Amino acid sequence: MGRFGNQADHFLGVLAFSKAVNRTLILPPWIEYRYGEPRSIQVPFDTYFNVDKLLEFANVITMEDFMREIAPTVWPIEKRVSFCYTQRTGEIQNSCNAKSGNPFGPFWDTYNIDFNRSEFYAPLNYDAQNEKILEQWKIRYPVDKWPVLAFTGAPASFPVQKENVDMQKYLKWSNDIEHRSKLFIKKNMSGGGFLGIHLRNGQDWVKACQHVKDSPMLFAAPQCVGYRNERGPLTMSMCLPKPSEILKRLFSRQIKRVIKKLSDIKYIFVASDSNHMIEELNAGLRRPEIKILKFQPSSNPHLDLAILGQANYFIGNCVSSYSAFVKRERDMKGLPSEFWSFPQRKKNKHEEL
Repeated sequence: MGRFGNQADHFLGVLAFSKAVNRTLILPPWIEYRYGEPRSIQVPFDTYFNVDKLLEFANVITMEDFMREIAPTVWPIEKRVSFCYTQRTGEIQNSCNAKSGNPFGPFWDTYNIDFNRSEFYAPLNYDAQNEKILEQWKIRYPVDKWPVLAFTGAPASFPVQKENVDMQKYLKWSNDIEHRSKLFIKKNMSGGGFLGIHLRNGQDWVKACQHVKDSPMLFAAPQCVGYRNERGPLTMSMCLPKPSEILKRLFSRQIKRVIKKLSDIKYIFVASDSNHMIEELNAGLRRPEIKILKFQPSSNPHLDLAILGQANYFIGNCVSSYSAFVKRERDMKGLPSEFWSFPQRKKNKHEEL
């Protein structure tokens, strides 16, 4: 579901679920939507992440290796069944309609996969901590009769369940991404520490944040407010701060506080889906000795993530699953992070403005 951040949340749940039911996880490609392309693009899993690290936790195989080496024997064309909780809307009645729409059709077409029939697995769910449910999966779908479970949608929750957050430690960047991110840091931010910040401000995000009042658990909000809102309510400022808040309060107060706390900060690296606000940052910070930059020549979301994960300090968006990915990775490394407008701080008259 969605773009990379949402897919990553789903992946952590799927990894936990496959391990819990004692199945090998066929690592799916990452789904990308590129400007001007009418159909989604499927990017092999190992383009961005290290498969060997996942093997430390569970049995996994890339989709490409599975289709080439195992599927012809274990999952022949005439025995390909699509799994879904209940029937999905589409051309065929009483069916998962597994290839109906985008990205569904392009996803399976990438590997020349068609399905002969559908299997509805209701009322089962995919809670990897529920022993009774897991046992029912094994009884209802024994390996000898059901060697492959091909789900129409990810068997996982969004946002990631609290119990599965630690699965992040098995997501290690590929050698290519790791090398390129370190090279960028070395070439552009050597000689001092750097603060990484994520600004989510594209038009799609503006529309999404309009649902804050009606959706207190919007997207990745639980990382801030808790899974039961036990840490307070979700506010619009946490999702999409007003320009005046960004310049006068968030940039000035939060960023200056971090710089004051970490005296070795010489750079600020900005990742954004739209407006990086480099000029506004420079004007608000008024610290010419601190260089503010973004990835060049053009934004690369995965390299941005890898760079943010290595920052001396990180400030992200409470509601964004993209920020959530960075926060989880940094938590696994023991690196400090915080969020825009959270927690709410009382104004200190002695605080630098």
